[in-house]
Amino acid sequence: MGNPAWQPSAATIRAAKLTAFTDWLAAERGMRFADYDALWRWSVEDLEGFWGAVWDYFAIPAATPRTAVLTDARMPGAQWFPGVTMNYVDQVFRHATVLRPAIVARNEAGEQRELGWAELQRQVGALAASLRGMGVARGDRVVAYLPNIPETVVAFLAVASIGAIWSACSPDMGRIAVLDRFRQIAPKVLIAVDGYRYGGKAYDRRELIHELLAELPSIDHMVLLPSLGSAADAADFAQCIDWNAATAGNAPLQVEYVPFDHPLWVVYSSGTTGLPKPIVHCHGGIVVEHVKLGAFHLDLGPEDRFHWFSSSGWIMWNCQMTGLLMGSTICIYDGNPGWPDWNALWRFVGETGVTFFGAGAAFFLSCLKAHVEPNDVADLSRLLAVGSTGSPLPPEGYQWIYDHVRRDLWLNAISGGTDFAGCFVGGVPTLPVYLGEMQCRCLGARVEAWDEAGRPLIDEVGELVCSAPMPSMPLRFWNDAEDRRYRESYFDMYPGIWRHGDWLRITPRGGAIIYGRSDATINRHGIRMGTSELYRAVEELPEILDSLVVDLEFLGRESYMPLFVVLRPGHELTPQLVATLKERIKVALSARHVPNEIFHIAEIPRTLSGKKMELPVKKLLLGHALDKIANPDAMANPASLQWFVDFAARRAAAENAI
Repeated sequence: MGNPAWQPSAATIRAAKLTAFTDWLAAERGMRFADYDALWRWSVEDLEGFWGAVWDYFAIPAATPRTAVLTDARMPGAQWFPGVTMNYVDQVFRHATVLRPAIVARNEAGEQRELGWAELQRQVGALAASLRGMGVARGDRVVAYLPNIPETVVAFLAVASIGAIWSACSPDMGRIAVLDRFRQIAPKVLIAVDGYRYGGKAYDRRELIHELLAELPSIDHMVLLPSLGSAADAADFAQCIDWNAATAGNAPLQVEYVPFDHPLWVVYSSGTTGLPKPIVHCHGGIVVEHVKLGAFHLDLGPEDRFHWFSSSGWIMWNCQMTGLLMGSTICIYDGNPGWPDWNALWRFVGETGVTFFGAGAAFFLSCLKAHVEPNDVADLSRLLAVGSTGSPLPPEGYQWIYDHVRRDLWLNAISGGTDFAGCFVGGVPTLPVYLGEMQCRCLGARVEAWDEAGRPLIDEVGELVCSAPMPSMPLRFWNDAEDRRYRESYFDMYPGIWRHGDWLRITPRGGAIIYGRSDATINRHGIRMGTSELYRAVEELPEILDSLVVDLEFLGRESYMPLFVVLRPGHELTPQLVATLKERIKVALSARHVPNEIFHIAEIPRTLSGKKMELPVKKLLLGHALDKIANPDAMANPASLQWFVDFAARRAAAENAI
């Protein structure tokens, strides 16, 4: 079982936001729990009692009070807090104060800015008034092509305040990736930056913005944010105004109250087929999930400075906003976390007094490999907690943090998803931490590991399922008739039960270990992406007849993503073609999509219905036996798998020789 790497002190337990909640439950509801497991079981068995208590405990601001909590518990289709009208933005600005800034921001050039609560509210009110002047109303979509900077926060809150629907892509995303997302939701306004800097280089995006506008005819207006110090001029774009003009003046913030289930944003999670899934989350669901997450599982409050490194296109950007919902100061960083070296974020954390620092697991493993010594470059005395997500953090990652950052830190690894903008498993500051293991299942998340027959497993690896609804689960997918794609994405394997697509083991002590994706979706450096987007970029090249990509991420293994291509007759996989493929993928999608290696093969394994057999190939390359992963009678070309059998054997031999 092993000894814990960290134990909370009695003082830590007494000061925890979770302890304050259980004390409130005892005083106000007469409820007492022997331990965290008992509290968790109540939270998932009495959904109305738990989520009603969350609402009351935090006194969520609403224009109309709550009555019922859950009137329909079906998945999908649960009905939460009917009759409530509210707005996400109210929960943010209830914390406005002159005692501390709302946002501290730095870019990789070292330029730092602070935005006070009053100035944040002024800019949000001014931009909201400008958007109304452009004809934006409740339900309209406003999209952003912006990096992780304060203006992005302002834009999001302004859009939300008027009941419009927010959606964003980071400016490192290429034309195809952006259009595949925004085209689906027919936006009315685009807010875009002229370019961005990453790794010490400037990238001008003005030409790409012109291309986006040409391909998105629903856009009536644009707001341009000059960022590169270039000669970018709003007059260069039709119906465009400058950011400074759009946020000028002192128009009071006028909040539009909307139903609990009114759409807040559209985020995108890529599957293995088709366009990225445009997932709709609602105002109320996000507020109650994120205050629960922020207080009980991140232990955030007004005294904290919260930094979770993210691009604006990752769901962790949305979760960074949890800090504002809790009254914390959010500290945001725009740039390459490894430039000019892997000390960059540690310096930022130390110099800004961050108390909770989160990043993708890949960041901490990169620091380990680069032999980073954070305490040599930064004063981390205010740092209390470190968070990790995006991909599994192996035990050696935990050990590096405890050996090289500080032994008395709370290490809070979490796992959830873009799909419901929350966490299924994570941490609490009242339980011990064991290397390689997340501390607990999150409150309100009825998470289990199931076998293929739907039987719960303990201390065995199974499919991660959630067998009860959560308020932040998607309202729907945009333009998804009869929720067909929504149901196919999560409820096909176990009808009425959310199957997430991760391998999970629940440990006997109640902890959780995620082993990687159980489906063929790519989880590249912590960013979930679909294979279909990559195929479209690759197979548009005249030399490529067919292709297949797999992500071999698995706990304890080096991230490795090979691309296999079938070439048209008369072509060879030359170094020039390899370079062309990688550059095309990088430009069309992003640098994260670029494969580790590219291989020329004779044919792609396919089912009788013509589907690429991504998951069987992935399992084969992870060491599964051929007879366990594919039925030859269900294949169009069963002999095609032999190449992958041989390839897997060569990889295994090479790994064993190291």
